[in-house]
Amino acid sequence: MQTGLIFDIKKYAINDGPGIRLTVFFKGCNLACEWCHNPESISTKVQKMYTASKCIGAVKCIDNCPNDALKMTEAGIVTDYNVCNFCGICAEVCPTKAFEILGKFKPIDELMKVIDNEAAFFDQSGGGVTFSGGEPLMHADYLLQILKECGKRFYHRVVDTTAFSSLETILEVAQHTELFLIDLKVMDEIIYKKFTSVSNKKILRNITELSKTDVDIIFRMPLIKGVNASRSNIVKTAEFMNSLDGDRKVINLLPYHKVAENKYKKLGKSENFIEFKAPDETEIEEIISVFKSYGITASVGG
Repeated sequence: MQTGLIFDIKKYAINDGPGIRLTVFFKGCNLACEWCHNPESISTKVQKMYTASKCIGAVKCIDNCPNDALKMTEAGIVTDYNVCNFCGICAEVCPTKAFEILGKFKPIDELMKVIDNEAAFFDQSGGGVTFSGGEPLMHADYLLQILKECGKRFYHRVVDTTAFSSLETILEVAQHTELFLIDLKVMDEIIYKKFTSVSNKKILRNITELSKTDVDIIFRMPLIKGVNASRSNIVKTAEFMNSLDGDRKVINLLPYHKVAENKYKKLGKSENFIEFKAPDETEIEEIISVFKSYGITASVGG
């Protein structure tokens, strides 16, 4: 049976679509955004996090590691990734959960059981299931099967995506989805590629074609000073949204925060963390005002 690599499942989510939702996070992303707040979602492989502050030196992880991949140092437990096979035993035996395995291959029937258990909350709140990541469209075959199973049960379905995929994939997914949450990071192609490693030409084309369908779209923008918070970029974003078919007039603004710094430390990749800055309140109010002048509803959060 086909499996998908899932790194988290969040219950009672209220910011990933309408109502109370179950959000499923796929592992693996085909962008490399320098400000990514979920660096654990980027790799397509199973990974391991270690929180030194939780470690009490019980050494059960060392004693039980089948490959002798762990050793105690002054800085805490260190993993030799040349021999670690991510079996997860260290995470299972650690009494304080200092280790965490990131990523588990879940068969479709196993994931559907988790989703079905939340159905009562969907019914009561008008919620449903949101598929996020990473990038869920990288797991197209698995995603489509899950979406179809949810459709059979009349669960409201949301796909949270960068829209970086083949046009065929995104249009097929649209046939089994009620709502897309799509990032509009920055309109200038050179800037987009500088900070994400890919061009946005395919993304903008996909969004344009997707807007010709009946599926709902809500846009999201991570607000980052020096990247996309300039008036010129906001105007270009508003003009692009107004060029789309249908009623595409909502964008959620997500001011940058550095929550990823601690995650990079836990992944042993502190050197990869780059700190950006968010616009201040006055600047955000101005951004909202510019969108409003173009007939677009912009709000912080969501």
